[in-house]
Amino acid sequence: MTRPKKKRKVNNPPKMQGFKPFGIAFCDTEHVIMQYEEFETIKLVIYDDLSQDVAADKMEVSRPTLTRIYNSALKKIGQAFVEGKSLLIDGGEFEFDKDWYKCKRCFKLVTGVENSIKCGDCSTSDKEELINLND
Repeated sequence: MTRPKKKRKVNNPPKMQGFKPFGIAFCDTEHVIMQYEEFETIKLVIYDDLSQDVAADKMEVSRPTLTRIYNSALKKIGQAFVEGKSLLIDGGEFEFDKDWYKCKRCFKLVTGVENSIKCGDCSTSDKEELINLND
């Protein structure tokens, strides 16, 4: 029997839900699903320019585990790029450091709000504008 996967720490959710190839309609493409922890490894190692040791510490995983997640993310990016597939960011074994919410209307990310229903930037009568991303 295998050990259950430990949840990986993700600092911030991505600002977008994914990417699609330019010049191809979203509905006409197949999708590659990148998990939140795979996105986080790309952000930490490439965008933030951290070593894999430091990135592993931030995500609270071992370095070999981070390397496996990172290599999986690179393979998915390469597949989406070469085959002209959309890349969606969703799912995985992760947990955020804070409570994160996303507005349904303007897609703004909000953290640690006391009133986790209303977006401060939208003027609407919708009482449930924010989606809890931690669930």
